[in-house]
Amino acid sequence: DFLFKFLVIGSAGTGKSCLLHQFIENKFKQDSNHTIGVEFGSKVVNVGGKTVKLQIWDTAGQERFRSVTRSYYRGAAGALLVYDITSRETYNALTNWLTDARTLASPNIVIILCGNKKDLDADREVTFLEASRFAQENELMFLETSALTGENVEEAFLKCARTILNKIESGELDPERMGSGIQYGDASLRQLRQPRGAQAQSRQQCSC
Repeated sequence: DFLFKFLVIGSAGTGKSCLLHQFIENKFKQDSNHTIGVEFGSKVVNVGGKTVKLQIWDTAGQERFRSVTRSYYRGAAGALLVYDITSRETYNALTNWLTDARTLASPNIVIILCGNKKDLDADREVTFLEASRFAQENELMFLETSALTGENVEEAFLKCARTILNKIESGELDPERMGSGIQYGDASLRQLRQPRGAQAQSRQQCSC
C-alpha cells in the first residue's frame, strides 16, 4: 500500500548496521565494521492492516562521512536515532543528529530514539529515565533495543511506521507532497483518492 523512506542515524559504533541487519535478517551481524558512507536495506511489513515497504538507509556515524550521509536525509519519512547505552559520548551527540534530521529531512520526520546494546546493562552509562526525559522534551518516541538479542528491534521500526501511517490517515502527512518520504504503492489507490473530476481529467490527458 505504501513505501516509506527510513534513516538510521547516530554516532559511530552504536550498532546501527547491526540493528538493520537484525530487523531484515532476524540475526545478529557478528563481524560488523564501521559503515562507509551509506548502506541500504528494505523490508515489507504489515502495519495496521496495511502493507508497507520500508526503504532503510543506514548512514555512517563517523564525522568524515557527514557530508555524504547528509544528502540522504532529504525526503525521509521516519528515522531511528541510535545511541549506545554504555557510551555517554554517543548520548551527548544526540542533539546534533536530531537537528540534522529535522533540518535536512523534514520538520515532520517521525523519529524514534533507540538506546541500543540493552544486553550490556551492567556497563550502562545512560539511565533509561534520563533518555526517556530527553525523548519527551524533544517529542520523540523511545525504546531501548538490543541488536544482539533482537529485543525491541522490530518494534522500533514498526512503531515508527505506525505513527507515520496514523499521520497520513489524520491528514497531518500528505504522501502527495514532494519530499514527504512516502509513496503510494499502487496507482489505483491514488485514483481512489482523487476527486472524480481529476480522474476524468487524467483520462483525457492520457488519450490525447
